[in-house]
Amino acid sequence: MKSNPIRILLVNPWIHDFAAYDFWAKPAGLLMLGAILRNLGISVDYIDCLDRFHPRARQTDKHARYGRGPYAKTPIPKPEELSDVPRQYSRYGIPPAWFREDIRLIPRPDAVLVTSVMTYWYPGVQETIREIRAAWPHMPVFLGGIYASLCQDHAIRHSGADQVFSGRGETILPIILKQLTGQDFSLDVHPDDLDSLPYPAYDLQHSIAYVPLLTSLGCPFSCDYCASSFLYPKRRRRSPESVMEEILFWHTRFHVVDFVFYDDALLIDAERHAIPLFEMIIRSGLNQTIRFHTPNAVHIREITMETAGLMYQAGFKTLRLGLETTAFDPDKRLDVKVSRNEFHQAVTCLKNAGFQSGDVGAYLLAGCPGQPVSDVEEAIHIVKETGITPVPAYYSPIPHTALWPQAVRFSRYPLEDDPIYTNNAILPCSLEPFSWETIRRLKEKCESDSFRHAVFIGPD
Repeated sequence: MKSNPIRILLVNPWIHDFAAYDFWAKPAGLLMLGAILRNLGISVDYIDCLDRFHPRARQTDKHARYGRGPYAKTPIPKPEELSDVPRQYSRYGIPPAWFREDIRLIPRPDAVLVTSVMTYWYPGVQETIREIRAAWPHMPVFLGGIYASLCQDHAIRHSGADQVFSGRGETILPIILKQLTGQDFSLDVHPDDLDSLPYPAYDLQHSIAYVPLLTSLGCPFSCDYCASSFLYPKRRRRSPESVMEEILFWHTRFHVVDFVFYDDALLIDAERHAIPLFEMIIRSGLNQTIRFHTPNAVHIREITMETAGLMYQAGFKTLRLGLETTAFDPDKRLDVKVSRNEFHQAVTCLKNAGFQSGDVGAYLLAGCPGQPVSDVEEAIHIVKETGITPVPAYYSPIPHTALWPQAVRFSRYPLEDDPIYTNNAILPCSLEPFSWETIRRLKEKCESDSFRHAVFIGPD
């Protein structure tokens, strides 16, 4: 396509937090926009403030287990709002001096697109935009992503961006391009047809250690603690053939071995979606050389002898189950999607298929509004009895969820005043028994080498 006379810089910002780890995390939405822009003939540059593979970085963790690994970190002062938290606060990612040098090495862009993820990571977004402003004082800066969508008013007031957009990037991009050029752009993609979207431009990275796969958007469930239905109100899926083609593309051209499913509901309607994909992977023979991981959890009720067997044969190595709680009594439950029998049956199916205890972890919500620590300890015990790994997932209050009003009432912090208070590392909605000593005890009860970097929030 004929080149358009504009240039766009994409930026993945720093994380400011008490703990952070590259648990197969990539800005897929931002890099999808990069691919769309390139298809329009627009020049695209990319700077990843979290880049573990930066040319100036130490190479010691490049081949961490299954591609994941620790970010570089630099201790920084805690925000004043979190002064009561007895933990070290850090900037995760490359040093600011490297960022400034990277900016000097690229041609001046016409605009910068910055993404955002966790609501309480916005201080890293602020620092990133400040650095962009220092380099190019009058550069148009556009902010999107999850924080921008969930806390748009806060982001407008505090991020430093010229404009803050809520929603899917492929619907917003024509608006930005129109502002920059005065021209109308046809993206040749349809938001409701995921097969029409190009593959994210992961090749803009210095190294492709793994590829996140998004085979669907949205979830048929409306869990009280989850914002999926707000961010993706309509459920959409790619065809199994399209997903298989993407796997082949990244493996054959870039030798990618580890693939990560981030779907909210990978196994829902498995007969038409997941099962055909797994069967294609097995028939291709790729299951002998590539690996799959599900850090976003799969629905337990959909695990049968067939799906468990196909996942094992297809090469799944890391499985997370969305258990959330073992308070199966309907009068006590928080968001139970399965019964005790269904949970045990799913674990039996996975074991019979060949999965080992270290391969499978069950997420257990902890620190929810009004939740006693005894419920979490009981859940850990029940999960361990099945022979798989309990994985506490510490609750972060999220605006626009059903549980948000209750979280606001229970929290010892003014959640509505500042997203910084929604950080799960500070247990903002826990009852008094959730002391750091209790967290350490829970960690000791659960810890295994396979999962220790995933969700634990104890001292580094």
